[in-house]
Amino acid sequence: MDEGRLAGRVALVTGASRGIGAAVARAFAAEGASVALAHEPVPAMAALAEDLATELRASGTKAVALSADLADPDAVDDLVAGTRAHLGPLDVVVANAALSARTPWRDITVADWDRVFAVNLRASWLLARAAYPDLVAGGRGSIITVSSVMARTGQAGALHYTASKAGIIGLTRALAREAGPDGVRVNAVMPGAIRTEHEQELDPDADAVFAQIAAVQSLKRRGSADDLTGTFVYLASDESAFVTGQVLTVDGGWVFG
Repeated sequence: MDEGRLAGRVALVTGASRGIGAAVARAFAAEGASVALAHEPVPAMAALAEDLATELRASGTKAVALSADLADPDAVDDLVAGTRAHLGPLDVVVANAALSARTPWRDITVADWDRVFAVNLRASWLLARAAYPDLVAGGRGSIITVSSVMARTGQAGALHYTASKAGIIGLTRALAREAGPDGVRVNAVMPGAIRTEHEQELDPDADAVFAQIAAVQSLKRRGSADDLTGTFVYLASDESAFVTGQVLTVDGGWVFG
């Protein structure tokens, strides 16, 4: 595709099988980007990512589905190398993939804690490191991390997930300082309560969840993955060329400031 705000750019989106990642990949493709769809190395996620890649290719987008266990540092390097081999040097990295679980804090094992941090926080750093030479050389590099409103609200029941998402904010701000002199921008998107397939699996009763969310949001409707895509496109494009180190909250008016 030759037109659009991301025309000619190569984007890697992790967690792209479904939910926010899939919506972002579709939005990037619609704006002209070539897209690598990184997915968890399990059959169900692989099938979804392959279906999405087929869909995008049918619309004229260069797209590839790539498997990676983001808890494995070597797999992160291989993912970036695979993106480059299939699509060319990277311009945009979206570190969206995350592990989440609801566990009382005293029942979290050390192994659970370490894997959540490896996928959610460490992999964001490793992705940035592996892609960095491309991002610098292309002259318009953008790294987009994904935090969570839970880092602000401090809700109970997911201490390891919440702590990892708070860490994303620190990583984003510090990396923006490190990368700025090389012309690479680093920003975070902080989603609120977004109705995704994962949430549907955890909370099948959509009405009950909506009642809880409506009580805290300013906008009295559920957020969807498509509500986030404009923010990601903005951060990946030249429209945000002077924006770095920022956390953009998209939560229907739940938390302010």
